[in-house]
Amino acid sequence: MNYFTNVDWYDIWMATLDTLLMLGGSLFFTVLLGLPLGVLLFMTGPKQMFERKGLYALLSFCVNVLRSLPFIILLIVMIPLTLLITGTSLGVAGAIPPLVAGATPFFARLVETALREVDRGIIEATQAMGASTRQIIVSALLPEARPGIIAAITVTAITLVSYTAMAGVVGAGGLGDLAIRYGYQRFQTDVMLVTVVLLLILVQILQSLGDRLVVHYSRK
Repeated sequence: MNYFTNVDWYDIWMATLDTLLMLGGSLFFTVLLGLPLGVLLFMTGPKQMFERKGLYALLSFCVNVLRSLPFIILLIVMIPLTLLITGTSLGVAGAIPPLVAGATPFFARLVETALREVDRGIIEATQAMGASTRQIIVSALLPEARPGIIAAITVTAITLVSYTAMAGVVGAGGLGDLAIRYGYQRFQTDVMLVTVVLLLILVQILQSLGDRLVVHYSRK
């Protein structure tokens, strides 16, 4: 235990809890917003049933702009909007809006890619049976693309873990904040080591869970 003289385990626990809250909250809103956006990108894309070149170009442009912004820049740029939405730019609440803004376009692109993998014959067969657009999406597209969407959620969750670590730069709390304030600024290597190990464990858990779900929902 002498090797961890600078480590306050209560602070580590609270920081881990903050990271999990940021991850859970931002992932929920990312899926809530990114899934319909990904479906819309797919449906209005080239050679699809509701092809709309203008709308697709506009959506693609917006998605690409948000994806191209480094997350640390997005964090700073969004401070006024974050204040408007949550009333604070600090802590867990202050981190969630930029996390969602950074991850949603990324997730939407992954959803679009997953939907492109669906056999067109299934969509055409559903159309031939007189299904409505909603029924095609809910009963054919999403169930067939479920393994790909679960994989997309897994990748997005792991990306959000790295984003939460960066959010510590602007006082968002969590393990990243602890690593920066103590591990980096105060040269407390033991604190840095503990936070890095915990983040690695979290990523491994997310990846293992995602892989198991993909295998479970994939066709044998």
